[in-house]
Amino acid sequence: MSGRPEILWPLFGGLTRLAGVGPKSAQILATAGIEKPRDLLFTLPASGVDRQRRDTIRALNLPATATVVVTVLSHQPPRQKGRPYRVTVEDAATTLQLVFFHARGEYLQKLLPIGARRVISGKVELFDGIAQMPHPDHVVTEDEAAEIPVYEPVYPLHAGIVQKAMYKASRSALDMAPDLPEWIDTALVAREGWATWHAALMRAHAPQSGVDLSPDHPARRRLAYDELLAHQITLALARRQARRGKGRASKGDGHFAAKVLAALPYKPTGAQTRAIAEIAGDMASAQRMNRLLQGDVGAGKTLVALMAMLNAAEAGGQAVMMAPTEILARQHYAGLSGLARAAGVRVELLTGRDRGAERAGKLADLASGAIHILVGTHAVFQRDVDFHDLRLAVIDEQHRFGVAQRAELGAKGEAADVLVMTATPIPRSLALATHGDMDVSILDEKPPGRTPVQTALVSAGRFAEVLAKLRGAIAEGRQAYWVCPLVEESELSDLVAAEERFKRLRAALGEGVVGLVHGQMPPTDKDAAMADFAAGRTKVLVATTVIEVGVDVPNASIMVIERAETFGLAQLHQLRGRVGRGAAQSTCLLMYEPPLSASGKRRLELLRQTDDGFRIAEEDLAMRGAGDMIGTAQTGLPRFRIADLERQAGLMQIAQSDARRLLNDDPNLTSPRGLAVRTLLWLMEQDRAIKLAGVG
Repeated sequence: MSGRPEILWPLFGGLTRLAGVGPKSAQILATAGIEKPRDLLFTLPASGVDRQRRDTIRALNLPATATVVVTVLSHQPPRQKGRPYRVTVEDAATTLQLVFFHARGEYLQKLLPIGARRVISGKVELFDGIAQMPHPDHVVTEDEAAEIPVYEPVYPLHAGIVQKAMYKASRSALDMAPDLPEWIDTALVAREGWATWHAALMRAHAPQSGVDLSPDHPARRRLAYDELLAHQITLALARRQARRGKGRASKGDGHFAAKVLAALPYKPTGAQTRAIAEIAGDMASAQRMNRLLQGDVGAGKTLVALMAMLNAAEAGGQAVMMAPTEILARQHYAGLSGLARAAGVRVELLTGRDRGAERAGKLADLASGAIHILVGTHAVFQRDVDFHDLRLAVIDEQHRFGVAQRAELGAKGEAADVLVMTATPIPRSLALATHGDMDVSILDEKPPGRTPVQTALVSAGRFAEVLAKLRGAIAEGRQAYWVCPLVEESELSDLVAAEERFKRLRAALGEGVVGLVHGQMPPTDKDAAMADFAAGRTKVLVATTVIEVGVDVPNASIMVIERAETFGLAQLHQLRGRVGRGAAQSTCLLMYEPPLSASGKRRLELLRQTDDGFRIAEEDLAMRGAGDMIGTAQTGLPRFRIADLERQAGLMQIAQSDARRLLNDDPNLTSPRGLAVRTLLWLMEQDRAIKLAGVG
């Protein structure tokens, strides 16, 4: 795929080639991410102003925008400095004043000569019973009136750039926009009734009414689809590239798996059985597996991952499971080694804490193949860690590991298969945007033997009642988490909040009963506090959100979340999932500081109604927006200029299947549509895809 097609060159030139954009405005626009004419084309109007001509302002409900023909009656220059300059004009039925601050008299006399007719447009307000239009947006002669659009698009503004300049510059960019060959599947274009790219762009920049500004308007849907299609083609090419990497077929005979299943006290759910089969199918093929295992809190991902790792061991290889923190790695190790023991499979733990002879011994056993399954933190990436035959890498909690780290781990084994687990239910549209290069297995059933958690809302004023309830539960031998709110100012104040709460609970419940864990502690202290709680030595664990992911203490049956309204939905759902892991009836108390905002109330009510993580995630997306929901800083969520993931989730799905089908039928993008898609990739700056397609 040589260079950018010539037809697109003008769109990638400097901004100063556009009407009215000088070096200074170009600099301001660049800070807002508008660096070339192409960026301006994809900056659509955010709203619009109705500038239909009317005869008079008399019947208007003020304040309101009006466009009228007026005759200039008189000028009243200011009597003293700092006062406004006024011009009195009349329309067909009444008079009004045009008001100008810091204006030059001779300029206004030229613009509005007495006795002349002018078309003016702007916001009219009542001030002391007089109708006024401060600083009209437009003042033109009747011959020039056509310059004022009937419905004027309003663009997102940036410091020091006025609407008029944005309008002029975007018109100039539209004049450069070429007619391009159609890259969307013709059947889809017909079904949706979409215009061509060029026509859709023209229409989106010239809305006729508020309806045209909606993401559901055909012109905007079409332009959104172009972005999503380019993104999904990039992911599909990346997926193809990953699968091209020679994989190795790992087909176990089931002898380890059968022993583990026989030792289980329950039968796997239908969803678990399905996921185990999908993964085994991927591992048996000669292509590299790149699969996401997505399951709600407590859906039993660990068993599915273990079955996959046993499959690698049965095939004569090894598997590694990576966790983002040492606490989690230890927990996975405890869970897996218990189950694997039944099958005679050797599981070992490797963390940054292993030193000297102990570490050397583990590394030697790993290199000889004596260890079947290794559990660890990123210490597994270190240079001296060599596997005998690594077949499978399982990565826990996707968002803590970047794509580069996934690749690094894959490189440790000869084309190892990769399975990523996440306990954060992701709405389908986001899963496609962030993991569209992966195949997805979903666990949407809970294993038997779990009691649903009762969720209640309590206002902060009922602290004493909550404390009494806690005291009673401890007397019955139960344990509780107490999660402190996140304090915005700094991590230091989070710490203060947690320590204050710890002191107050310790005073109320007694010495040695309450433990504390927060982000600022040294890892060894954190582990020790968690271990005390897991072993039942402490009964209440006061924590910041460190415990959100993966901590498993079956005896803990109470979760108190303070200032619950300050947390996101997904986070609250994750925290609640820390209880309800044993047979005892569990409770989650959401303490809030009244009065609750409407959205805070809606969030907490939803949690009380459902424990379906996928439903909660969809709602979270609708309420908070995509970038916010996964924390934009760490997401790898693509930045779309037009597409709206919340409102246009369905389009993302169509784009994914279309992209995969296109590459299947035309792997090298050489058909007429394939060549058009290459132009789309250049237009959308999908450089990664262009490199990958060049490989094709």
